[in-house]
Amino acid sequence: MTNQEETEVGKTIYLVLDMQNDLVHAEGPSGKGPLGAQVRERETLARTVRVLQKARAAGALVGFVRVGFSSHYQECPRHSPIFSGAPAASLFKLGEWGTEIHPDLEVRKEDLQIVKHRVSPFYSTTLEAQLRAQGVTRIVCSGVSTQAVVQATVRDAHDRDYEVVVLEDCCAAHSAQEHANSIESIRRFCRVETADSVSFD
Repeated sequence: MTNQEETEVGKTIYLVLDMQNDLVHAEGPSGKGPLGAQVRERETLARTVRVLQKARAAGALVGFVRVGFSSHYQECPRHSPIFSGAPAASLFKLGEWGTEIHPDLEVRKEDLQIVKHRVSPFYSTTLEAQLRAQGVTRIVCSGVSTQAVVQATVRDAHDRDYEVVVLEDCCAAHSAQEHANSIESIRRFCRVETADSVSFD
């Protein structure tokens, strides 16, 4: 495919969502709880590694999304049921181990990097500007948790006219039922595939 043809048909990006130490590492706060147990049971990390390799081999773009706040948590919403406890627990602090992408997942300097302060990676970030600049029209995504960032990404990307693919077996929630409910609720807004079925060609 020529560069002109690639521009005409658009590009694909694999967006890895919130796969950071605070949430998915076995020694992280959430990694020691129900979410971490689901990540391990579902082999979410190993499958994500395989998809990253597949995406890079096909020449697709790769991006990593993480939630993070500055040291004094100026961006942290005080009344959020999800984020309000982060300052007291020292969670999601930028520049520290907890907001680093899990070491099993290779991050390259050319990968897109998005730091978000809310659930959706599109809210008050440069994500859409970077995607438009790169000519992206198709987003393949996965991560944790299914009921939060995955759902938010799918719905926001859909309304911005991207083609969206969710890799069901590369996602996890705080319970198997919560994951299943979340996937079912977003099927109308995306295509649901797996690590084995997805193609980046």
